[in-house]
Amino acid sequence: MEFDMRAFAADCCRHRSTAGEEGPAAAFVAERLADLGFETHAWDADPALLADHPSFPDDLDATAVEGRRSVAGVLELGGASDAGNGDGAGGAVGEDDDDPVPTLVLNGHLDVVPAEPSEWSSDPFEPVWRDAEGRLIDDAAGGDGVGETLTARGAADMKSGLAACVGAAVDVRAGVADGSIDLPPSGLRLVVEAVAGEEDGGYGAATAALATPYPFERDAAIVAEPTELRPVVACEGSLMARLEIDGRSAHAATRWRGEDVLPRFEAIREAFMELEAERGESVDHPLYERFPVPWPVVCGRVEAGSWASTVPATLGAEFRIGVAPGETVSEVEAAFRDRLERVAADDPWLRERPPRFERFSVQFEPAEIAVDEPVVEAVRAGLVATGLPDVEPRGATYGADSRHFVAAGIPAVLFGPGTIDEAHYPDETIAWGQVVRAREAIAAAAERFANDAAA
Repeated sequence: MEFDMRAFAADCCRHRSTAGEEGPAAAFVAERLADLGFETHAWDADPALLADHPSFPDDLDATAVEGRRSVAGVLELGGASDAGNGDGAGGAVGEDDDDPVPTLVLNGHLDVVPAEPSEWSSDPFEPVWRDAEGRLIDDAAGGDGVGETLTARGAADMKSGLAACVGAAVDVRAGVADGSIDLPPSGLRLVVEAVAGEEDGGYGAATAALATPYPFERDAAIVAEPTELRPVVACEGSLMARLEIDGRSAHAATRWRGEDVLPRFEAIREAFMELEAERGESVDHPLYERFPVPWPVVCGRVEAGSWASTVPATLGAEFRIGVAPGETVSEVEAAFRDRLERVAADDPWLRERPPRFERFSVQFEPAEIAVDEPVVEAVRAGLVATGLPDVEPRGATYGADSRHFVAAGIPAVLFGPGTIDEAHYPDETIAWGQVVRAREAIAAAAERFANDAAA
């Protein structure tokens, strides 16, 4: 069966796979992988396992985990297991307990963030193709790929990257079969993963890291997030924390009888921003020097008061606080908690009624691998082999599922088509030429990885 990468990406984008709704998209991917000759695996997020994971709350709601299905397809290529099999499909997975086959995971996530239709110029879940001049292209007819774009929720983050992973695996298999790719005697095992729940913490990847769904070990991973075809070896973490302040209500006409929470919140927020600036100077990392704010602090949500003519007596605010590679979420939490206590100590009201500052939702631990890890060098070699420029690895100020691989001892590099600037954005768009180049580079990287592992 031929693999139509355009159709796969577009059909995948048609699935409204927002949080908790990944099931139909997972079924679609599993069916396509099976049709292409992959041996398929599936697993569901496990709330009992995740409750013991540092990224997730101890009281994780099991209902929030239901239906979070992830799937994968496996190809065994080359080597002794391939004898007599002309299509390069290899033998049964995990037959040898003393497994000599290097295993490379090509990972993408199925879930997408919600899309507000009023902010889009078209239906977010109906893919739109355009040519280099911006003219609409018939989806079925397709084009030559030059200058084309795909617009849909998930086009950049990251269903096109997943499509490139499937295409790369199929291409390596074809190359092994026709002799254009020469694998070592140990061969190569490729695993294409489509996981659930990356956007809200990595439900699928974390479950697979804690309890592998495969009868073999994984040696390295390429996570096809939108990195503009640059390898990313460091991902920032984040602390998600909720601030609560108590004041005292009073009629607005006699506001001096109340204790307003808003000035106190502003004092705390200003102190947090000062700490952000201090950390930008004191917490150094060579891969983050290009960012004007390497460890951002954002208060994304504030709710205060109960009535326009009443002094606001309660406030709740939610912060996202950056955590540098090499730090822990707990260390950064302690630093901000200390700064909060200093502000409270200077306010007689808050000294008696200390603000509460507690974690909520999912925490993202930072992750980093060495720039000379074999999988990173394989990606860089894949760029060169396909005529793309070799580029130095970078760091990213966002988190990704790579951290779950790294925590499990599996080196993982981010590398994929598209830009993070399009992620979560109205009219999310990807340049299709980058998807084509990503497919070629990942296939070349897989060949290099196999041969380096043998060497």
